Amino acid sequence: MIELGVNIDHVATLRQARRTWEPDPVWAAVEAHLGGADGITVHLREDRRHIQDEDVRKLRDLTQIKLNLEMAATDEMLGIACALKPEMAMLVPEGRHEVTTEGGLDVVAQEARLKAVVGRLADAGIVTSVFIDAEIAQVEAAARIGARVCEIHTGPYAHAFHAAGRDAESVAVVAEIDKVRRAGDAIRALGMRFNAGHALNYYNVQPIARLPGVRELHIGHSIVSRAVFSGLRDAVREMKRLMREAAGRGL
Repeated sequence: MIELGVNIDHVATLRQARRTWEPDPVWAAVEAHLGGADGITVHLREDRRHIQDEDVRKLRDLTQIKLNLEMAATDEMLGIACALKPEMAMLVPEGRHEVTTEGGLDVVAQEARLKAVVGRLADAGIVTSVFIDAEIAQVEAAARIGARVCEIHTGPYAHAFHAAGRDAESVAVVAEIDKVRRAGDAIRALGMRFNAGHALNYYNVQPIARLPGVRELHIGHSIVSRAVFSGLRDAVREMKRLMREAAGRGL
């Protein structure tokens, strides 16, 4: 059954705007759990622009659902992950100039380095995911480095969906969905788990949730934005309802 991982980075973004103690990301994780989230995702960035080290420590100790730590493949982040042991570590590209992650990790270009990182995480008992574009070469490289999960970057699909006036049957949108589907098929054929995420929202999530074999979607900004008006529990509950409704119909 398809699962929902809720990214709570933007709760910390709001807190850091005033450098105060609220809103508390740990409280957000509890509310998300009560709304039906299957996991919590946070991205501990090099510049600590939102999530802080103490947030991750508290989440590791206090959350009752799986914790997914997004991280760059740096020695610093590797050390933090191995010490805290989240259920999953997702390797992502990172740039200080970007507002949010802008593309998939280029596994092909850095296989040797990433294989060593995945090995260290595996030795610590941590499942490794890689956030990649919907390209077969990247999927194959992910398998070679030992990743157990591939999360396909759905940003290009989401941008096409918006540009096409939310028409899921437009040529451009169908082409992007097909890219994600083909990548998902390759991921599963190579024995890895197929996840997806980035820029998914209440309007565009269902075509992705209907794809064969997709196990988990990671969604943050849209849920936190909805929560400003409806509360986090209800925002998570509605997103999960849409996902499971779509997954039940399939393609």
